[in-house]
Amino acid sequence: MQVKRFFAADMRQAMKLVRDELGADAAIIGNRRIAGGVELTAALDYKLSALAPRVPNMELEDELRKTQSRIVTAQAELSLRGEADGDTNRQLFAGLPMTAGLPLTAAEPLSEPTYTAPARPAPAPAQSSGGIDPRALDSMRFELNSLRELMEVQLGTLAWNQLQGSRPAQANLYRRLQRIGLSGPLSRDLLAMVTDIEEPRQAWRMLLAHLARMIAVPEVEPLEEGGVIAMVGPAGMGKTTTLAKLAARYVLKYGAQNVALVSMDSFRIGAQEQLKTLGRILNVPVTHVDPGQSLVQALDPLLRKRVVLIDTAGLQASDPALRMQLESLAGRGIRSKNYLVLATTSQKQVLTAAYHSYKRCGLAGCILTKLDETASLGEVLSLAISHELPVAYLTDGPRIPDDLHLPRRHQLVSRAVSVQMQEEPSEEAMADMFADIYHSPTKQVG
Repeated sequence: MQVKRFFAADMRQAMKLVRDELGADAAIIGNRRIAGGVELTAALDYKLSALAPRVPNMELEDELRKTQSRIVTAQAELSLRGEADGDTNRQLFAGLPMTAGLPLTAAEPLSEPTYTAPARPAPAPAQSSGGIDPRALDSMRFELNSLRELMEVQLGTLAWNQLQGSRPAQANLYRRLQRIGLSGPLSRDLLAMVTDIEEPRQAWRMLLAHLARMIAVPEVEPLEEGGVIAMVGPAGMGKTTTLAKLAARYVLKYGAQNVALVSMDSFRIGAQEQLKTLGRILNVPVTHVDPGQSLVQALDPLLRKRVVLIDTAGLQASDPALRMQLESLAGRGIRSKNYLVLATTSQKQVLTAAYHSYKRCGLAGCILTKLDETASLGEVLSLAISHELPVAYLTDGPRIPDDLHLPRRHQLVSRAVSVQMQEEPSEEAMADMFADIYHSPTKQVG
């Protein structure tokens, strides 16, 4: 038997390391939280793997379903017993079997487990004088999340293996969508629209047509509508460059007398000088708003302008200055249309974190940048579609304003297909896509 420890930032990455190193037959025998991530202990029994027949294990699959149901029950009890004493919380997960680490085998098509709402427990006894230990609660939450991630990964692997055997044509469409980079839930929704089409080429064309219709674009160009337009987003997404392209586009079309620039970036070195230089070139006024200064008062002299473009600072989500900046933009006296600037070269996790950090100011849409550098458009399109963010502009180069374009939905889908991965996605990538489907609120596979 071979036993090995793996270290990763989260449980899903740790499971991928186990699969890559020991294979799909490895069993998880332990996991714990460490500084900076998780530690996973896995074992591989060569003799057992060589002799054991690869047959469906219906008892194991039934146990997996029972375990997943218990996870849901445990989550409900954890929220209801938040005020219970430490002994009550330690009994919360008593008897929960650790079956998530066992290997899975392909069997009959997997039907989704049906969850029943857990009965509300009786009122907990009065809280003890010592109170509840926050570390015990954190430890239980970590164990619960780890078990859930293990279940998602293994159920995703099982569902993908079964789909390949029962519906190979649909599995091939899933592979092609994964090559584009689309998320699991979005891929599932698209495939549900072409289930009645049997011819593969026609199904693929209709699938791309449905994808194009899902992409929202503004009916009227934001610059044509006028008003206050703010560029928001993390650092490095291209906010200042995009603002320069928008300003130059408007000046070339309508002149410099009805546009003004505002900078709220007092944190990045050279940010204000960069905007001042742009203002001198375009012959438009530039106003700087320091932290703590009222944005309403700064914009009051500019109300005569037809378009006011605001450049904001790209700050970390935990920075208090970001909260103040977003509250200023969301103020009633501003009526700002805030566009989230997203670099298409960013990873899925970065894009998702950016949306959740900046949605507090109220987003009118998004602007996709660096299309000339990206290797995949599926991630950013999945984000825009799932959160109903209209795509206002596209940028694909450094030229001002030549590399700023209005989005065309079918052209955007064609571009996503043209930059897709050339090689076929790995089995691990497909299993992760199905794990993503299991993680979505509305779960349905195949």
